[in-house]
Amino acid sequence: MFVLTVDQRGSRRDVDRVDDQLRALARYRLVRPFERTAGDEIQGVADTADVVVDIALALVRDGHWSIGIGTGSVDEPLPTTTRAGRGPAFEAARAAVTRAKNTPASIAVEGPDPTAAADAEAVLTLLAMLIGRRSANGHQAVEQMRAGRTQSEAADRLGISKQAVSQRLSAAGWHAEEPARSLAERLLTKADNL
Repeated sequence: MFVLTVDQRGSRRDVDRVDDQLRALARYRLVRPFERTAGDEIQGVADTADVVVDIALALVRDGHWSIGIGTGSVDEPLPTTTRAGRGPAFEAARAAVTRAKNTPASIAVEGPDPTAAADAEAVLTLLAMLIGRRSANGHQAVEQMRAGRTQSEAADRLGISKQAVSQRLSAAGWHAEEPARSLAERLLTKADNL
């Protein structure tokens, strides 16, 4: 199981972004949906690594969050509310979000296998840095490709040439992102399978 504990960065000098983020995260298939746990912190529970990677990278792109990912077991049956959950994965997520506040990409992974968790964190950090440096045009081109469109279809939708789409994807690191996402998913799954 995967528990994500996410804390808004710089919330004392910023508006409360939790409600907007809860609405944005409602589209993901989760075991327990994200809920506000305390102040500017939210928590959700997932059972697949692909959902965890998607959520983590969406939060990275938003740019306002420290992201802690905990792997391992949870006390079952899970309560109906996320914030009432207990178990090693919840504890790992708490430790991870605390550590994420001092990492280069504001993302950390903790779990029962420290090596597997560190491997997953390393790939997620690289992905986060890639996405964090991407231009708005790069994000638009990547969104088209993630939606399953061809470069020609993306060009039509964006009102630019196919060559311009190709250039944006290259500058955005698209060709590195997809295999790195897959690797992050495999490493998170490994970190969770003890």
